[in-house]
Amino acid sequence: MVDVTRRQLLAAGAAFGVAGTGFSLPVLAQSEKGAGRKSITLALPRDVQPPFDPLNRLSYPEGNILRSVLQGLIAFKPGSFEWELSAARRIEQVSDTVIEFELNPGQQFHDGFGELTADDVKFSFERAIKPGPNGKLPLHGKDLAALEEVEVTGTYTGRIKLKTPAPALWQVVLPDNSGLIISRKAFEAGAYRADQPTKVIGTGPYRLAEWRPNERVVLRANPDFQGPKPGFEEIVLRPVRDSKTAELAFRADELQFTAIEPANAADVGKIPGTRILKQDSINFVWIGINVEKAPFTDLRVRQAIRLAIDVDQVIEGAYNGAVGRAYAPVAPGLLGYWKDAPRRARDVAAAKKLLAEAGVSGLRTRLTLLNKPAYQNAGIIIQAQLAEAGITLDLDVQEGGSYWSAGNGEAGKNLELSLQRFGGKADPSFQLQWFTAAQIGSWNWQRWNNPDYDALFAKAGAITDAAERARLYIEAQKLIDESAAFIWLTHEVNVYALKDWLVPGILPNGDDQLFNRFGAA
Repeated sequence: MVDVTRRQLLAAGAAFGVAGTGFSLPVLAQSEKGAGRKSITLALPRDVQPPFDPLNRLSYPEGNILRSVLQGLIAFKPGSFEWELSAARRIEQVSDTVIEFELNPGQQFHDGFGELTADDVKFSFERAIKPGPNGKLPLHGKDLAALEEVEVTGTYTGRIKLKTPAPALWQVVLPDNSGLIISRKAFEAGAYRADQPTKVIGTGPYRLAEWRPNERVVLRANPDFQGPKPGFEEIVLRPVRDSKTAELAFRADELQFTAIEPANAADVGKIPGTRILKQDSINFVWIGINVEKAPFTDLRVRQAIRLAIDVDQVIEGAYNGAVGRAYAPVAPGLLGYWKDAPRRARDVAAAKKLLAEAGVSGLRTRLTLLNKPAYQNAGIIIQAQLAEAGITLDLDVQEGGSYWSAGNGEAGKNLELSLQRFGGKADPSFQLQWFTAAQIGSWNWQRWNNPDYDALFAKAGAITDAAERARLYIEAQKLIDESAAFIWLTHEVNVYALKDWLVPGILPNGDDQLFNRFGAA
């Protein structure tokens, strides 16, 4: 999947009309307990998977490592979706389709691969729009779909030329993973490949020093980094899939920071020297229905399933009421939030009537879901609810690797119902891109294809008027709702346990973290 965000436009912010997200994190005071500490251990939700390539990364765990090792022209500030200069000493939007930049001189790539120049920026960005040896674009190449070229105007200067206006570029690319700059020389020498997972050549605050699969990832401070010195000389990232295991490791001080289940916050918060950090999330969790698989090809069957599920009861039971309900994919506070989205109540009688009209009886189907306590609890509740409507639901609980490939390629055609969770970003273009026809076989597990939706999505991404963009994205969400292929559950809440001397670097979506901005007194 991809990654995104928000900030002010340096020169043309007003012209682009980018609305604030309304999200920010509290500033936590430091204590003296962490003074002088050189290393910390943080929990990863799973083991990472190579390649560690900005445009071919799998998801946010890999992205968080990459943004610590590589630099973009700009970078997010911790706790917000605003940005600050990073590899660039200057960047300016000089017209709707041209961005000029100037790099800080003297920024050196690891392992003697030389100085970061405008040519590296050109190479890093343009490879997003150029098919590789396999004839395909990079996995996240579409993040830069509006790019025409990067014109190098000097050793440290260049112009990013766009085919169309692309206001989301400042949120989904430039300060985020798809905007990270790699070394052309290192790439051509074989770096950033899956078969050389630790050969990640960057100019960032950390170096990827070690990766032991299913055991740990080690980041060590880059002594040549020109920016602010990172808070720790070493960061150890430990994959911990099970939340209970993470809590036990935190209690034993084997972890100093970990995500925890919202329902367990009060108990974990009683551990001496512990601080609990909670933040509303912009992620989105839903039940998806494969519209290409009979009998779900019939709209009435999908509507019946939606009516048979009591979402409030699901999130109460699965999350102990610690999260709010979602009614659409774009969360409150974001551009394109649909505040008037339908608030449907459960209606089993109406569900049975729709099934009868569709000529469907004795329906047996399968819900594919990730092996996570909250999701399994949700599955059990949904199973009982659908049974009351005459639908038998089998639960297909899978581990991360097999689950995340369940909807891809030919295998995706056999998917029926799936419980999905995607990370959100500060621009609605990120949340809504996954439901275009182009994503069928990749991340559009519903296999939903609506040309009107695709047209609205494309139009909204190429205009700069914020109000009109918001209107178009709401219209797109209305089409999603009409399909009845999506049953929205929650935007979640992010809850972390951390030592009271630790100041974390977390972005408002929770998934994205700035390891170089973790610090201690």
